[in-house]
Amino acid sequence: MSNVTRFGASGDGLTDDTEGIRHAVANGDGMLHFPPGTYRITAPIEIDLASRSPLAIDGTGGTARIVMAGKGPAFRLIGTHRGTGDPGSREGNVATHQRMPTVRNIEIAGAHEEADGFELIQTMQAIFEGVMVTKCRHGIHLTRRNRNVLITHCHLYANTGVGIYLDGVSLHQINLNGNHISYNRLGGIRVERSEVRNLQITGNDIEYNNHRAHQTEPEPTAEIYIDTTAEGASVNEVTIASNTIQATHSPGGCNIRILEKRDASRPPGLFSIAGNIIGSQENNVHLTGCYGMAISGNCIYSCANRNLLIEDSRLINISGNTFRRHTPESGTGVRFVGCSDIAFTGCSILDETESGQPGLAGLLEITGCDRINITGCQFLNGAPASIASVNSRQLSITGNTLCDTRKTPVARHAIQFSGPGAGHLVTANTIGPTTGQAVTGEARLEGNLVSGN
Repeated sequence: MSNVTRFGASGDGLTDDTEGIRHAVANGDGMLHFPPGTYRITAPIEIDLASRSPLAIDGTGGTARIVMAGKGPAFRLIGTHRGTGDPGSREGNVATHQRMPTVRNIEIAGAHEEADGFELIQTMQAIFEGVMVTKCRHGIHLTRRNRNVLITHCHLYANTGVGIYLDGVSLHQINLNGNHISYNRLGGIRVERSEVRNLQITGNDIEYNNHRAHQTEPEPTAEIYIDTTAEGASVNEVTIASNTIQATHSPGGCNIRILEKRDASRPPGLFSIAGNIIGSQENNVHLTGCYGMAISGNCIYSCANRNLLIEDSRLINISGNTFRRHTPESGTGVRFVGCSDIAFTGCSILDETESGQPGLAGLLEITGCDRINITGCQFLNGAPASIASVNSRQLSITGNTLCDTRKTPVARHAIQFSGPGAGHLVTANTIGPTTGQAVTGEARLEGNLVSGN
């Protein structure tokens, strides 16, 4: 075990311990141990994984703190892995010397506006457990190429950049589990300019990742932000499950924001967003250009614009979600624009206002879409309508309950079709009282139960 104090580090919080820690890296046994204390450094501690035995960094049960008072990451781990997750693709000493670099039980605190926590380059099987990064720019920053990353039980907290940043990286197999990722100004988990497969985000608390706690000018961000619009970027095989994902409203902000680019050689998609609590942003979930996704079993609440906004997307399965507002100043609603082949099944939407929300045409708004199936849902207290369709074709609206339960109903229509469109079927729905015609516009109506106005 390489106790850094035996190599010249003091841990008094005042002395520059950069060289002492570098000495321990260069001459120690690979187990970089930090006894309780505060270790001030002014430049990155770079660790060349290929030139040493396997690496571990340990902070004695969380009692050690690194203060990064310089520019760049406190620790930069550099490997040489250029292969995949396949064991046969490991070259050189990746399997013997570079495998499983492990960081546990240590805090990194920034004391420079461009200080970061950790940067990983070409690593294999990196593990972060019980790590805290705060007051830095980015918490854990993955660049260029990495494989098989585990980040668990960590706190990425109150950083000015991103909590976990996948930045121009080729990365397959990354599991983010049981973390608190909060109050990071540019997002909790952010993926940009990257080629990513097998991203699992499960059981985390991801919240308040925007400008407000930093008292800076707002810029669009999200708790989970995935952007594949750059040349060569693609993200597939993603699970976002059993997380709490919430925030405060911010201009252009979302809880989950996914921007995909249609590419014939690498179609986007293979996302599952399931069993999450998602709430309190301008748009809770905002998808653009997406294909082949499942959104199921979520409680999605309180938006400034829409609970779910989907644009220019296709083959989306939305089932068993609850959409609502939980504070008087917030809103609710779902909107599809320029989409096709969406199944909207078994969902509930409730507008808890007495008079309806300003600017909302319906609890479900459908504009310029094709082949949307709406089945077995509850639309409660929609005004002026529960479902409002404009310039769309082949909507099938079957077996739903569309009802205004207010003492004095204010819904003008249950379903409204307008603009050019054709092939709509409205069948076997239960429709509550409205102040005007229950279904308006061109559609085939069969077997609906309509209560009196």
